[in-house]
Amino acid sequence: MATFFLILIGFFIIISNIVGFISYKKKKSLYAAAFTILILAALFGAIGGILALLIIRDAFAIFYGLQVGYYLLINSAIVLLLAVIVTVIKQYKK
Repeated sequence: MATFFLILIGFFIIISNIVGFISYKKKKSLYAAAFTILILAALFGAIGGILALLIIRDAFAIFYGLQVGYYLLINSAIVLLLAVIVTVIKQYKK
């Protein structure tokens, strides 16, 4: 069961980063991409919680879904931190 949720976490991280990249290409803003990944973290965390409830059929299974959302929030924080670093570097070069 743990293997399934690790694969789910990896799949959701890859999907959210791809959607964030597409958002970056359309709007040319790293902050918009970070915000998109943040919104997807909440969405995929909820999806992971529902999947955990359906698969495990226990009230505490929701914490597996919250764990999926937690890793996606960390991913979003990393992207936001990179956006801030890139902005600082761009301002320093000017």
